[in-house]
Amino acid sequence: QVQLVESGGGLVQAGGSLRLSCAASGSTFSSYAMGWFRQAPGKEREFVAACSWSGDTTYYADSVKGRFTISRDNAKNTVYLQMNSLKPEDTAVYYCAAGFVVTSTPRYDYWGQGTQVTVSS
Repeated sequence: QVQLVESGGGLVQAGGSLRLSCAASGSTFSSYAMGWFRQAPGKEREFVAACSWSGDTTYYADSVKGRFTISRDNAKNTVYLQMNSLKPEDTAVYYCAAGFVVTSTPRYDYWGQGTQVTVSS
């Protein structure tokens, strides 16, 4: 079992940056692939980014490629999502997830409670 807690969300103007953090506890963090997903009001949850247990392999949704960066610090049991050049359409609740397979699908075993990101135009 692993517990995930996201932080770092907030309100930012278009073109600005935010860094989300997801702190893990309860199990061996370095055993898990990690993913970030988001869900906007009235829309389905969508994939944002994912990384392997080592962080060497990363995947991104086309909509965020070149603007967002996923990284992890296994010594701190934390995964990050650096978000630059934010757009109003990035507004959503952002969730981190942990699983045994790195994937762009929601097939992760553990999920955090989410953190709100709002980008104003």
